[in-house]
Amino acid sequence: AWEGLSTLAELFEQSCKQNSNKSLLGTRKRISSEVEVTEDGRSFEKLHYGEYVWLTYAETFAAVCYFASGLVQLGHKKGERVAIFADTREEWFIALQACFRRNVTVVTIYASLGEEALCHSLNETEVTTLICGAKELKKLVNISGQLDKIKHVICMDDEIPTAVSGRWAVTSFADVQRTGYENPVDADLPIAADVAVIMYTSGSTGLPKGVMLTHGNILATVAAVKTIIPGIGSKDVYLAYLPLAHILELAAEHLIVAVGGILGYGSPLTLTDTSSKIKPGTKGDASALAPTLMAAVPAILDRVRDGVRKKVDAKGGLSKKLFDLAYSRRLSAINGSWFGAWGLEKYLWDLLVFKKVRAILGGRLRFLLSGGAPLSPDTQRFINICFGTPIGQGYGLTETCAGGTFSEVDDTSVGRVGAPLPCSFIKLVDWPKGGYLTSNSPMPRGEILIGGPNVTLGYFKNEEKTKESYRVDERGVRWFCTGDIGQFHFDGCLEIIDRKKDIVKLQHGEYVSLGKVETALSICPYVDNIMLHADPFHSFCVALVVASQQMVEDWASKQGITFTDFADLCEKEETIKEVHSSLAQTAKKSRLEKFEIPAKIKLISSPWTPESGLVTAALKIKREAIRRAFSEDLAKLYAS
Repeated sequence: AWEGLSTLAELFEQSCKQNSNKSLLGTRKRISSEVEVTEDGRSFEKLHYGEYVWLTYAETFAAVCYFASGLVQLGHKKGERVAIFADTREEWFIALQACFRRNVTVVTIYASLGEEALCHSLNETEVTTLICGAKELKKLVNISGQLDKIKHVICMDDEIPTAVSGRWAVTSFADVQRTGYENPVDADLPIAADVAVIMYTSGSTGLPKGVMLTHGNILATVAAVKTIIPGIGSKDVYLAYLPLAHILELAAEHLIVAVGGILGYGSPLTLTDTSSKIKPGTKGDASALAPTLMAAVPAILDRVRDGVRKKVDAKGGLSKKLFDLAYSRRLSAINGSWFGAWGLEKYLWDLLVFKKVRAILGGRLRFLLSGGAPLSPDTQRFINICFGTPIGQGYGLTETCAGGTFSEVDDTSVGRVGAPLPCSFIKLVDWPKGGYLTSNSPMPRGEILIGGPNVTLGYFKNEEKTKESYRVDERGVRWFCTGDIGQFHFDGCLEIIDRKKDIVKLQHGEYVSLGKVETALSICPYVDNIMLHADPFHSFCVALVVASQQMVEDWASKQGITFTDFADLCEKEETIKEVHSSLAQTAKKSRLEKFEIPAKIKLISSPWTPESGLVTAALKIKREAIRRAFSEDLAKLYAS
């Protein structure tokens, strides 16, 4: 896509020169912060943010050059690694580009990572310079004695926590830039084969593995996705809020910079006007920025869908009837019926009903990229209709730099992840144990292998796992064995139908795909999160269900059920019976087999968060961690 460019450093520099006076990075300044206490005694921080303040491409490039020079003056030596451990923000991006200008490999670490995984990541990569926020710096105090190699700590915030004084020399981000401004150093640019990033996967099983991504790998994916998003260019505004430690966000931000677009930073907890950390009556990030492009993981889109539905149900009356009618008319049209809402009728429904919904994400969204996990068909249709925007559903992994497949903008089908990206080859190989064969009819099925220039070098200091998961064929193409099971449709589009690790054989010989069933049941209105559990020594499944507090409490109030708090409500037999019944109905609609439907459930009142260690930063469930945390509950479900 960019002749003569082979690294991310070259791509960034060229774009800064071509768009020097244009806005690039935007951040909202905090106006106030207050603590709100609920009736049951829980306290929540509520924030009030102002409008976006912008850095131009030229100003950003200067900031990157100053920080790169400051790193050298700080004492960071050639060949040593830098780790960035922080939430997504403009300083994250500036630090990343600064490291690239000095050919320094960056170790990316999720801000929500637990202490054990954090120690493992920093020690395994022998990081000498750590860049983090004040919040993350406080986390490091507890494990400071276990970190052997760290010499320098750079804090992105000006206010440095006093608790860390004495352990390391902590320098503020601004001071590093100031030192670099006063003592400039020439760039030491990388080549395509140099490792740009060692990205630690969120570790849904065991300790996270460090994937080595070269400049050439990431550039291959960025160039490929550019060909798929229609009309992407300098007029586009992108809302950046997913973790930059995730390859989906890292690739997306580089793409926006490459085309001369605008990056406005936000966070999942301040995304909309009704987000949990936004002070009532003030604007969320999407309202303030009005983005044209966004990336999202299915868990966040599910929350947006549930939020809209709750508002509609709460209003009731004529508003709900109008919404339901508009939705069903547009759904008929999207499903191909000539009797659905087209033309003028579509325009009227957009004006009367869906315009208010679209305002939630700023009102200008024209394309939404979904990746990281399977998106339920119900959510996909809901976003298509209510927000009037196509969803590009992508399939890829950290090991393939997020590259794999991507759905076409005019593909209205659900449940599929599109055709191969221009940078990728996709092939299916037989997995006889699961009964998935390329000779299956009517569609070939098997384990998905992804090949091409986007496939990474392997796992850092883990040759055994690298040999197990990667292979090079006789033509020199590098392949990654994904462990996912897919099938090819007749038009060349891929559908993910299973995962090798998630298949459990029940006592009577039936195979249950845990992930497939969880995706199907997650659209149940009472479900906030769910983990299906299957024991090979039993003939049925059970499930741990994180209940949706508002939906369950609304049901209880209509039934006249009294309760002391939400935990008490989740223990009541009638509540369990209602949620179980609703799950069974959802399962029936999704055409699940009887043995796939959980025979018994346990309702969980507290949400699973990355901080609790029960879901990853990308909000995927950590199956083993949940099993350990709820081992007694699972045992009781089977014992009873």
